[in-house]
Amino acid sequence: MAVPKRRHSNSRTGRRRAHDALTPKQLQKCPDCGTFKPSHVVCPKCGTYMGRKIVETEAKTS
Repeated sequence: MAVPKRRHSNSRTGRRRAHDALTPKQLQKCPDCGTFKPSHVVCPKCGTYMGRKIVETEAKTS
């Protein structure tokens, strides 16, 4: 079984992990209702996509 001959230094480990950081999701405002949603996704609040009504949503009563 392959085993590393020497220990990797902290700087080498850090350089390898430099690109592992998580990035926040990119959200865009829905042009119809103004809620934030991921791009290329049907709006969960109003159910529109690219200016067309795709999904019927329930009217919530408060």
